[in-house]
Amino acid sequence: MNLSAHANAIAPFYVMEIAKAARALANQVRHTDAPMIFLNIGEPDFTAPPAVQAAASASIANGLSQYTPATGLPALRQAISHWYTSRYGLSIEPGRIIVTAGASAALQLACLASIDAGDEYLMPDPSYPCNRHFVTAAGGKAKLIASTAAERFQLSLGSIQKAWTPATKGIVLASPSNPTGTSIDPNVMQSILAFVQSHNATPIVDEIYLPLSFDERYGQSVLALTDQVISINSFSKYFNMTGWRLGWLVAPLTMVPIIEKLAQHLYICASTISQHAALACFAPDTLALYERRREEFRQRRDYFVPALQALGFEVPVTPDGAFYVWADCTRPMQRLGINNSWDFAFAVMEKAHIVVTPGRDFGQNDTSRFVRFSTANSLDQLRTSIHRLQALLASDA
Repeated sequence: MNLSAHANAIAPFYVMEIAKAARALANQVRHTDAPMIFLNIGEPDFTAPPAVQAAASASIANGLSQYTPATGLPALRQAISHWYTSRYGLSIEPGRIIVTAGASAALQLACLASIDAGDEYLMPDPSYPCNRHFVTAAGGKAKLIASTAAERFQLSLGSIQKAWTPATKGIVLASPSNPTGTSIDPNVMQSILAFVQSHNATPIVDEIYLPLSFDERYGQSVLALTDQVISINSFSKYFNMTGWRLGWLVAPLTMVPIIEKLAQHLYICASTISQHAALACFAPDTLALYERRREEFRQRRDYFVPALQALGFEVPVTPDGAFYVWADCTRPMQRLGINNSWDFAFAVMEKAHIVVTPGRDFGQNDTSRFVRFSTANSLDQLRTSIHRLQALLASDA
């Protein structure tokens, strides 16, 4: 069988390899006094609120399960538009909003709609691996640019200008970012967008963690700065609907017919049941619940970051959103006689029964000394993890 060059060019998703090994070990230790704690996957421990679950059941009971328009239920596009107004003070036309089968489908549509073969798209290193693979799958070339703690592990105007070539046709950013949980300063974002647009290029900005921003300075959407941008969002993170596979994008009106055509061919429409359920996300009581959960995520960060630092981990930039901590584990690795974060992750999994994600997935910029912790877990589990790490490092000191 012939295999495409695009498929061969895409690296394995190493976090999933870690997860497979962790599940196998978890089965062996689940009945011990130290069952496995999973701090590797970016999935909230909260599930969809009761009102959302009830709305899904009602849609099934009432036979509301047939195809919707490829752009999504009109009522849901309207609800998302109202949410932008109430949360961010933005007026986003429902016609610019396209409901998708998760943020992954939104990114795929954005890339297919804007990338030609050989087009170069810039993104920071470290960054979420799937973003660069969507560029590759669309026939483009993802060009990773080393980012620093001083730049909040994001791209700066200077780094973009330095890396720009005649082949560069766009950028892919994430604010807040996975794996770092850090956002782009609004003034920096404004300068980046102005430069990109002056070159008639496409900015794609992943904002799936934006509602989980903990700092007012970084809590505004890129849509407040320009309408010439593709903004990606999701019901998975803030709205706690990971397995429901529902997201959306906001695009310039001129791009909507192209993206709609692609969606019709690729998946017809997002899950109808998930769309009806998502309408309940925007009820006042449900939004209030989401805000309480956001505060819990903040409390977890506020406990976990200093606790890690006390154990010798360095957190170069405190995350201002999402539920990740990008931690330099050089000193803990030295205590264990380990020289890379891949082996460190397996040692922590096997000896402390904690699953973390090594930096390998996220790029090549010093990633061999970083791990990503997910704080999308209970405070009790995070405290237990710190105690286990403390014991592990003390025993091998």
